[in-house]
Amino acid sequence: MISNQILQNTIEGLKSISRIDFCVLDVEGKLLASTLEETSNYESAVTAFVASPAESQVLQGCQFFKIFDEQQMEYVLLASGETEDVYMIGKLAAFQIQNLLVAYKERFDKDNFIKNLLLDNLLLVDIYNRAKKLHIDTEVRRVIFIIETIHEKDNAALDNVRTLLGNKTKDFVTAVDEKNIIVVKEVSEKDTYKELEKVSKDMYDILRNATEEQLHIAYGTIVGDIKEVSKSYKEAKLALDVGKIFFNEKNIIAYSTLGIGRLIYQLPIPLCKMFIKEIFEGKSPDEFDEETLTTINKFFENSLNVSETSRQLYIHRNTLVYRLDKLQKSTGLDLRVFEDAITFKIALMVVKYMKYMESLEY
Repeated sequence: MISNQILQNTIEGLKSISRIDFCVLDVEGKLLASTLEETSNYESAVTAFVASPAESQVLQGCQFFKIFDEQQMEYVLLASGETEDVYMIGKLAAFQIQNLLVAYKERFDKDNFIKNLLLDNLLLVDIYNRAKKLHIDTEVRRVIFIIETIHEKDNAALDNVRTLLGNKTKDFVTAVDEKNIIVVKEVSEKDTYKELEKVSKDMYDILRNATEEQLHIAYGTIVGDIKEVSKSYKEAKLALDVGKIFFNEKNIIAYSTLGIGRLIYQLPIPLCKMFIKEIFEGKSPDEFDEETLTTINKFFENSLNVSETSRQLYIHRNTLVYRLDKLQKSTGLDLRVFEDAITFKIALMVVKYMKYMESLEY
């Protein structure tokens, strides 16, 4: 349960304090961590020690100690030396590793609970019972952040995120698949979505500088009860998917900012095709030339303002009017009329959604 690197760091820290060398082995005598320059073959000695009823013993010039996880023996600790001082320091070291086992087991239990909570795998009564047993508050405000990485992650990546986020005991970092890291973050009563946006940007900057790989961060809405955490997770997951289609230029996307894209994402493809066919008579609104598409997008960016659009495109106002008239003749939609503009905007988004879904099939 504890990684060999954690064991190595622990005994190196103990050695720096006590100036005594340590060695951690499994119950079969396999070396897991050591501060000894030369490691002797302790396999037979460990096997004999494990089989004996003694909890500590002096063998081959070392103090041997058994370390248990509840009733199951997990490790054998060796402290180099046979004196009383070595025995006392060795007992302290064994106690420290024993406590590490307990702490990591508790974190593992909490991690399992959070995973099942996110995936809606728990009954309502089990949520509150297990939360109470694990000392997790049930009535605090929380929000889910999903950090998507390009490359598959490992346990080290999760530990990095925990460290970068400050290892706050009330926040949880876990994963339910290969590329997404999930942060269950507790927020205060005064925190608003403006603060969440700032948290996301800080998180993105820290992780981007640390990993130097492309990241996307999405987050759901704030929930006030532990049973609603899965709701915020589903929202964050939806925001991540919808963001790739309609906001692919953004690295951070909030569920609350998805707008009409959230509705389009939930439409069945046959209905989308029917809509495009009825509005444009079989044509696709994204088949216009680059100049026309640039004009349309800039017109929407400027809230259908003809003067501002022509200024930003560096063209005469009459040239823009001519382009809009030409578009009206080919589509039957006048973008200067709000309802027609809305129809056209939705059509562009629908086509974008359809193309994205088609790309997933290949």
